[in-house]
Amino acid sequence: MTVFAVHDVQLPPHRATTHINAGSIEEVLRMLTEHGPKVRIIAGGTDLMLEMDRRVRTEVEILVDISRIEGMDAIYEAKDRVNLGPLVTHNQAATSPVVIASGLPLAQACLEVGSPALRNRATIVGNIVTASPANDTISALRVLEADITLASERGIRSVPLAEFHTGVRRTVMADDEMVTGISFPSLASNARGLFVKLGLRRAQAISVVHLAAVLEFDDEVDSEQATVSGARIALGSVAPTIVRLPEVEELLVGHELTSELIERANDVAQNSVSPIDDLRATADYRIDLIGVMVRRTLQALAANEQQASFPDSIPVLGGPIVAADGVSGTLSEGDDVTASINGETVTASWVPGSMLDWLRDEVELTGTKEGCAEGECGACTVYLNGTSVLSCLVPAGRADEATITTIEGLANGTDPHPMQKSFVDKAAVQCGYCIPGYVMAAASLQEDAQAAGQSLPSDKQMKLGLSGNLCRCTGYYAIEKAVGTAQPVGGTR
Repeated sequence: MTVFAVHDVQLPPHRATTHINAGSIEEVLRMLTEHGPKVRIIAGGTDLMLEMDRRVRTEVEILVDISRIEGMDAIYEAKDRVNLGPLVTHNQAATSPVVIASGLPLAQACLEVGSPALRNRATIVGNIVTASPANDTISALRVLEADITLASERGIRSVPLAEFHTGVRRTVMADDEMVTGISFPSLASNARGLFVKLGLRRAQAISVVHLAAVLEFDDEVDSEQATVSGARIALGSVAPTIVRLPEVEELLVGHELTSELIERANDVAQNSVSPIDDLRATADYRIDLIGVMVRRTLQALAANEQQASFPDSIPVLGGPIVAADGVSGTLSEGDDVTASINGETVTASWVPGSMLDWLRDEVELTGTKEGCAEGECGACTVYLNGTSVLSCLVPAGRADEATITTIEGLANGTDPHPMQKSFVDKAAVQCGYCIPGYVMAAASLQEDAQAAGQSLPSDKQMKLGLSGNLCRCTGYYAIEKAVGTAQPVGGTR
């Protein structure tokens, strides 16, 4: 008989023993100074919660939640620079007219991250600080020449993003610093930018390779005959950090983007990178991909079609952010959390885990399911202050004094929600495990459509809006039919 040690099978997730809902940046900086690496800032939490579950961050004892500090989610353009606050989410950037007009590659990269419910919480700053070379927004911000603002009680400094990352999950940020902003020059009228990505599936996929590019031309003419005057091309998920393609950039400058030049650029790109081998792809496959992506990107930019595939309407499922509410306070063992859940005030013991853990184990609302506990299946979808989120990636402390709707609260008394009725009528319910999350996401998607003046979401909006929900029984056709024929409803969030 084989005997396995505990570490050979599974270790329990690491949990922080204190959760602080911070009331100001000054409070955050003070905590960083006093406790150093024992403190970890959490905003969206969509990376950090997983890192702690996987015991990557076992030194963390205190979570300082900045998501409730008001005024930190601003996006604005001033003096030809785009500025992003530390709480700007991926859905915010993907739907921001400022980002789309003046930093299109970033908007496109943000739309490739996770799912709608995840993007309602996941922040761009969090993506940068996690420091994975597969993180989509880093490449986009590199070609946009972004700067990062770091603050501590010692002062404020600005660091070019090109100098911020020093390796896989390593940055120049000190233990007592936090990122308080991102800024980059607005794309000029003679510039065109594009972000493209290949994953192993159409949504919820880590990059096999992604590419971001910004080309500047010698005039503002939309013609394909314009001469390239500047070029910045970056690749992600091919090396320990984001890499530029200087040989390709030099090749393009001073020339028109002819088909012959694009083919030469393809060859040069493939010969200038030595990609990694990993679980997602071999180095040889990545080399082939790099050539294809360089060619297609340059073809699109030459034709001025960089925005051709970007959707006109992006479902945000009640987002694009869970609005800050100014709530502050500290939670530790023995403390209670009070929230409005499904229209009733509920008090239950705080747990050092996720909101999903708290809802199921302490509040005893078990309709919300744990499918993957990694934000990849959507079974745990709930509404937090009216916005769809993945409760497995939200810390339990974020529930304090919040308004939460679970599947148990979607119906109007004993009358099922129209989306629930439609799922039954169209036989969209199979094993039922994924259905609570699907119904929650679909009901929110329907409300988004109605708010935009549509009775129902379009087929494209439906696929994009429900891309974060997986059905293990592969019942997608019936689900789509149910969502596409549900009766109109008033607000439920």
